[in-house]
Amino acid sequence: MTDIRIDLARQWLTLRDHGRLLLEAPVSTAAAGLGEQMGSFKTPRGRHRVRAKIGTGAPVGAVFVGRRWTGEVYSEQLAAAHPGRDWILTRILWLCGCEVGRNRLGTVDTQRRYIYIHGTPDSTELGVPGSKGCVRMRNADLLRLFDLTPAGTPVDLVE
Repeated sequence: MTDIRIDLARQWLTLRDHGRLLLEAPVSTAAAGLGEQMGSFKTPRGRHRVRAKIGTGAPVGAVFVGRRWTGEVYSEQLAAAHPGRDWILTRILWLCGCEVGRNRLGTVDTQRRYIYIHGTPDSTELGVPGSKGCVRMRNADLLRLFDLTPAGTPVDLVE
């Protein structure tokens, strides 16, 4: 069985299949820290699963807004034209919480908070918290993760 573990303290993602290591990569989780509340801009903890895979066939650097490709491809010029934009690039693994009352349903619902594993500009510092709640990855690492991860894959976000 394929599973993803995100070590929130180390800012590190590990993908395994039946215990065999397939991928390790640095990530960046929320600058605001850890938490599950709607509107907190924090990264949720606990057991999740990949609810949906979005972006198959889009180019590297494809810009997503509302889980749809805008037709744009990230560049420094585009970034300069949109300062402060939260760049969601290349692919999206949309997460769904599995623990009712902790990260599923009510005011703690990861899916309704639109928490993803997604690509980020290469200039984004990884290994330190910096996102608005999602898990950011290098585009090359995300492409590999996306290809190796079926929908429904368990994802554990652990302290």
